[in-house]
Amino acid sequence: MDYSSSRKQLHIAMFPWLAYGHIAPYLQVAKFLAQKNHHIYYVSTPKNISRLPQLPPTLCSNITFIPLSLPHVDGLPPGVESTSELPIHKVPYLKKSFDKLETQLTEFLERSPQIKLIIHDFAPYWLPPMANQLRINLVCFSIFNASSNAFLGSTSEMLGGSRKSPEDFTVVPTWMDYPNNIAFKLHETFSHKECEDIVSDVERYATVLLNCKILTLRTCYEFEPEALRVLGKIHQKPIVPLGLLPPSLSNIEDKGDENWKALKKWLDSKQEKSVFYVALGSEVSLSQQSMHELAFGIEKSGLPFIWVVRKPPLVEEQFAEVMIPPEFEERVSKRGMVLRGWAPQLRILAHSSVGGFLTHCGWSSVIESLGLGKPLILFPGGSADLGLIARLMHWKKVGFEIERNDVDGSFKSDLVAACIKRVMVDPEGEQLRANALAMKEIFGNVELSNKCLDEFTQLIENI
Repeated sequence: MDYSSSRKQLHIAMFPWLAYGHIAPYLQVAKFLAQKNHHIYYVSTPKNISRLPQLPPTLCSNITFIPLSLPHVDGLPPGVESTSELPIHKVPYLKKSFDKLETQLTEFLERSPQIKLIIHDFAPYWLPPMANQLRINLVCFSIFNASSNAFLGSTSEMLGGSRKSPEDFTVVPTWMDYPNNIAFKLHETFSHKECEDIVSDVERYATVLLNCKILTLRTCYEFEPEALRVLGKIHQKPIVPLGLLPPSLSNIEDKGDENWKALKKWLDSKQEKSVFYVALGSEVSLSQQSMHELAFGIEKSGLPFIWVVRKPPLVEEQFAEVMIPPEFEERVSKRGMVLRGWAPQLRILAHSSVGGFLTHCGWSSVIESLGLGKPLILFPGGSADLGLIARLMHWKKVGFEIERNDVDGSFKSDLVAACIKRVMVDPEGEQLRANALAMKEIFGNVELSNKCLDEFTQLIENI
């Protein structure tokens, strides 16, 4: 429904954290609000803005990009503006630099009195006093799902509640009062500490949550009714699912891409649902030993695959080469493809020959896979809520998690192979494959996502 003509135009600033997994969904929401005739000021850094896809001409007049230059911080390599360009232990320097954007953002907002609303991320814990002084309302947009958010608990729990030791985070919290398995494994609680600044992520998030009018999330009632109910209870403020924001296949431009032509030809030669796709996201860096173990597991599965291998950030090319076992590619050349760098993930997943996705469990990747009805081989990375997403997908029976040592996260290639086969071909994975296919109705449903976005738009118009 189009109610834009009868409504007052809002001027809204949007301010995502400096990671592509945040920047892209924020742009999707910006485009939707611009279609509803609201004016969006999309605030980020020059390099991140330049990487965004071009806007449709019809939206250009309603979206203004506001580039803020990232201040220098000792320890942050020059020219770095996003998490994907850094190893995890250097992310705290990016947070320090991000915090120094406060001055530039204040100046911009003081020059723009028409802005009465900021849609912001978890990171700018310094935003509430500034917004309060300028009489600007805050809406917190968490790009995470409701289960991960519910696991964190209330703001008082986040700022020093009952959980003190790493072990406390390995059990389902009492406030999640429905049957579920959402908790961390011990090794996941250690690895996230590496990317923490003096002000922890949870502290940042709790501070912005306390001061926002609305919390909105990348999910929907159809998928997580219980977790959304729990969130409403613990935060006592409007919790609004924004929809899953599925990517549109129709707007993936085909510029006669030579790489895709070769890939498509290879995929066309394979049987339906016989290939599994492997990608561990732009920010998961495994040790050489783990990469080798994963490679042997992929090989032992005996199934055709496409594996996208990214060079870890700030690692010399020759060291990146040894991440894959010697002669691995020759041995699997008849049935496997190793791609280096970037790959057209959505196109690969959408191909009928692809029957499963071995993923690091980033929420965007999970949405893409289930939006196309493809089951998940769950291999969560160590940071943020990736482990919680893996448990959620395992619990919802749309994926199966590769077994690992709870304490150190180590794993055996035989268990990797067994998990791949279970999801892809074994009779015991049949129900899981059917469940993943059925999820297409929720995860790939653009109408459902737009209905959530519509409701969110109406809510912010009436703040």
